[in-house]
Amino acid sequence: RDARLDGHGYVVIGAGGGGLGDATCEALAGAGAQVLCVDLSEQEARRIADHVGGVPFVADVTRRPDMQAVFDHVQRIMGERFSGVVDVVGMAQNARIGEMEDDAIDRQFAIVLRHAVLTVQIAAPLLAQSGGGTLTFVGSLSGIAAVANQTFYGLAKSALHHLVRSAALEFGPQNVRVNAVAPGFVSTPRLASMLPKERWDALAAGNPLGRVAVPDDISKAILFLVSDLAAYVNANILTLDG
Repeated sequence: RDARLDGHGYVVIGAGGGGLGDATCEALAGAGAQVLCVDLSEQEARRIADHVGGVPFVADVTRRPDMQAVFDHVQRIMGERFSGVVDVVGMAQNARIGEMEDDAIDRQFAIVLRHAVLTVQIAAPLLAQSGGGTLTFVGSLSGIAAVANQTFYGLAKSALHHLVRSAALEFGPQNVRVNAVAPGFVSTPRLASMLPKERWDALAAGNPLGRVAVPDDISKAILFLVSDLAAYVNANILTLDG
């Protein structure tokens, strides 16, 4: 019973792409939630919304006006049923420290951190006003330990982890729980196409469980953090590395 989300509405930011976004929408909808599927691509937003019986919404979540429009729409279609946000947006730009130019560094911070700041600033007060809810983010092991060629990605994810803890401290008294998952390598369609099979085999061989994470591994942990099973879990960065 505590894992069910019937009667609740959630926003998934970065809903498309066939990886963590898809898996998260499926997990929330499978638990009974209404899902607003937000993606930069109209095609992806509609595809995953149709798949899970959700509502599509197109937005550039790094822009404040777009994010304000997201939550204005949430208030119209969900009202008091609005119960939380899951923000899965984030992509690593791999490069050595000296090879990252200013524009690329700015893009890295925008795609990892900017939308998370906007989510906290806009969504957390709405949840607090309605009696509480959850904000759940996708961090990274790169924000906990140094990973080669991911310095600026790791910096941004580390900042995201700090934002999670700070927001949990500020909004916890208003019954808004803020947490994150921190995965290692996950075999999403995008990442699977970027790394050779030998690399995936080596990652699996070096893991105690003998395999690499798949999107469902992450979405199940997100579902736990969103649900009442985690009612006393706040300001937590849950590592998912096998």
